[in-house]
Amino acid sequence: METSISAPSPNQYPVTFAVDYPERQLNRLTTFFRIFTVIPIAIVLELLPGSSIDHYGSSVAITAGSIVFVPTVLMLLFRKKYPRWWFDWNLELTRFGNRVGVYLFMMDDEYPSTDEMQAVHLDYRTPDAERLERGLPLVKWLLAFPHYIVLAFLYIGVFFALIGAWFAILFTGRYPRGIFDFVEGTLRWGNRVTGYAFTLVTDEYPPFRLKP
Repeated sequence: METSISAPSPNQYPVTFAVDYPERQLNRLTTFFRIFTVIPIAIVLELLPGSSIDHYGSSVAITAGSIVFVPTVLMLLFRKKYPRWWFDWNLELTRFGNRVGVYLFMMDDEYPSTDEMQAVHLDYRTPDAERLERGLPLVKWLLAFPHYIVLAFLYIGVFFALIGAWFAILFTGRYPRGIFDFVEGTLRWGNRVTGYAFTLVTDEYPPFRLKP
């Protein structure tokens, strides 16, 4: 049965992200071969229109080639509209990319679903296109540049953290909670940047923090 989280409340950032911590023994065998077991679903992800894997937006995020980016910019610029089905496509595609990323990062050993949320919870507050600044989508990707720099360093840290998590799971079957929180926070940060600069669901500048 598909689970869901509620949409962001008015006091939250309009992009919310969380991963359920696995309170159980993780599969050591699939963890050992994770870089190979992820290949089939990664191919499916890559075959989606214009898709490519990027480490800045989501957890192994979908870049602006596969989300509806340029048409959304034009619609907001000239019509002040964000078509609902474009919003749904962007949200569901980004959710799918995050599920693949979370699996690759060993945060869950359930194979990524193409449509069910599983342990990964990503949500956008539905944007009111009339309230979005008309010309801001043209420069959001540039305004987010400081975040790209910070995320580059964070993902270097994630790389080494994942090595530690890999060994920990192989020997203990558990994902160290501190490493899990750091990786989850980095993915949350990246998803906020994606929501601001590429899926264009908010004009609120992303916060510089790992926590919700």
